[in-house]
Amino acid sequence: MSSKQLVTNVSSLKGTIQVPGDKSISHRAVMFGSIAKGKTTVTGFLPGEDCLSTINCFRKMGVRITQMGEYVEIESDGINGLKEPKDILDVGNSGTTTRLMLGILATRPFHSVLIGDESIAKRPMGRVTNPLRQMGAVIDGRENGMYTPLSIRGGDTIGIEYNSPVASAQVKSAILLAGLGSKGVTTVTEPALSRDHTERMLEAFGATIIRDGLSVSIEGGQTLTATDIEVPGDISSAAFFLVAGAIVPNSRINLKNVGMNPTRTGIVTVLQRMGAELEIMNERIVNGEPVADLTISTSNLTGIEISGDIIPALIDEIPIIALLATQADGQTVIRNAEELKVKETNRIDTVVTELKKMGAMIEATDDGMIIHGKSPLHGAEVNSYGDHRIGMMLAIAALLSKSDTILQDADAIAVSYPNFFDHLTELV
Repeated sequence: MSSKQLVTNVSSLKGTIQVPGDKSISHRAVMFGSIAKGKTTVTGFLPGEDCLSTINCFRKMGVRITQMGEYVEIESDGINGLKEPKDILDVGNSGTTTRLMLGILATRPFHSVLIGDESIAKRPMGRVTNPLRQMGAVIDGRENGMYTPLSIRGGDTIGIEYNSPVASAQVKSAILLAGLGSKGVTTVTEPALSRDHTERMLEAFGATIIRDGLSVSIEGGQTLTATDIEVPGDISSAAFFLVAGAIVPNSRINLKNVGMNPTRTGIVTVLQRMGAELEIMNERIVNGEPVADLTISTSNLTGIEISGDIIPALIDEIPIIALLATQADGQTVIRNAEELKVKETNRIDTVVTELKKMGAMIEATDDGMIIHGKSPLHGAEVNSYGDHRIGMMLAIAALLSKSDTILQDADAIAVSYPNFFDHLTELV
């Protein structure tokens, strides 16, 4: 992708938008619907490229899936109805598709090959393939199954007790999904609590999950039953407009129907700690997931330290938090965020390099960054490097810049937020 987008300074942002459906929940709704017996309907689905990769992979395994925009209908004979794919399963740019699907395929008595794009080929898969091998799956690939392409032959797997070295929802989910089709009980223990969308949705599909502190267990042999899923707005997408509303002058933005899962609301906590004028209204529960409406207004912000247990709850929001910090008084320090180095890009280096081009006072550290505010920003030619979250962060930065900004590789934003620039235009 080499698309260019011109982004200009704005005087204010005002209005109401509904951000696209949650990417993590959209992926899981398709996957769990594909291994549940009966007809599942999904509303509020995110029709971004990553989630469409998940649909295409399950279609290749014989699942009947109809998708019209944000509405998806899945008809499945259950997990035992999955068929050996005749073709390679292409995950595109989606790490979630890759890792969670490996967990499902680990228990299937057939052979599959997974491949993705250049970015996926660099992302570490050993964190998933190693525990799945311990359960009995036969997996091979580049560097002994560390990287895609990956070949997997599943079958008679057995439950394990796994102490994960990283707090990762993708690792935990892959192992729990393998546990669902394995003999005995599977337990995953994490160093900190990661996102729990998988546990909540498995329960919505009728499975029993046992939570105990930082450990989650599932008994094998349970059957999932089709259900209807309403996907809330993605808080990771909302984060860009929450920050825009806080830092663009004379702004007030209302965001409807935003997912407020406590393992994901680190961005809300950070905004509150920095002094943002943020209102949370109409709180409710949908399919086991907390949802609310949010209003953000231009705010006087103060720098803080962000580290420790909150990091897994905002790992995807750190690029936009870095921009937020450039407009806060004083210094903001982000620590314990090494995981950013193995995302779509090395997000620590990319954020620092691109924001420096726009005049930000920001420096990289081994596990995060130090940002000095308050920085006036100027326009520049910047690049998303194919990373949707970097692209959106730079577009928001451009709204504050004294001159025009050219964003290279703006197409990458469609991965998680296909109508991002439409929403931006509505608010100007």
